[in-house]
Amino acid sequence: MLKDITLGQFYPTKSIVHSLDARTKLLATLIFMISIFLVNQFWPYAIIIAVLLIVTKISNIPLKYVLKGIKPLRWIILFTFIINIFFIKGGEVLWQFYFLKIYEQGLRTAFFMAIRLVLLVFGTSILTLTTSPIDLTDGIETACSPFKKIGFPAHELAMMMTIALRFIPTLLDETDKIMKAQMSRGADFESTNIVSRAKNMVPLLIPLFVSAFRRADELAMAMEARCYRGGENRSKMKQSKLEKPDYVADFIVLVFLIFIIVSRFIKII
Repeated sequence: MLKDITLGQFYPTKSIVHSLDARTKLLATLIFMISIFLVNQFWPYAIIIAVLLIVTKISNIPLKYVLKGIKPLRWIILFTFIINIFFIKGGEVLWQFYFLKIYEQGLRTAFFMAIRLVLLVFGTSILTLTTSPIDLTDGIETACSPFKKIGFPAHELAMMMTIALRFIPTLLDETDKIMKAQMSRGADFESTNIVSRAKNMVPLLIPLFVSAFRRADELAMAMEARCYRGGENRSKMKQSKLEKPDYVADFIVLVFLIFIIVSRFIKII
């Protein structure tokens, strides 16, 4: 399951999406996330899925690689679906068993939330897969730089987000090594007994936390030894600049947002 987590991983290849400026992709991702929650019918989701598939295709990223990032979240999606289907009331009663009732509005809301979670993971995975951590840091910092005048810590925020994303694959690899070491000593992480699996997680979490704190301390010492002082008087080897493809992408994203807003008033399903 650990190998299925793609969040924070960068897929190095050449494509139009990879060559876009990080700010363009951040804006597109933000508008995409807003658009998901603006949809109030099912048919626009078909258009959104088609757009995601097209973007994945031109990104030269295997579709299976993107979809496997959804697999670790299947239980969260299922839990959200069940909570909404049984606790949202409204409309006609579709099914009843003693005190359990499934309403039409509950079923509709459950499907909406499940689709939104899947699309949210899908869309944000494309951002991290097509943008290197360095470019992502610079993009976040540049996008937030106008707010520095009111005391907003743009560089610090960008640095923290990038370090967090960067260490996700590292911690996953560390977790895999610890699991294999514990399994060689008789630990059972694949048991169907939930209590047994929970007990076996204790000897896994303790060395993982120790390793995470040790890596954080080593990183802090390395940054201090190199006289790191944040974004103050810091120069960049590669200056970000918006090119023609970036403006074309921004226009397409704007058209997409307008379409989503208009779709709220076109009643189909």
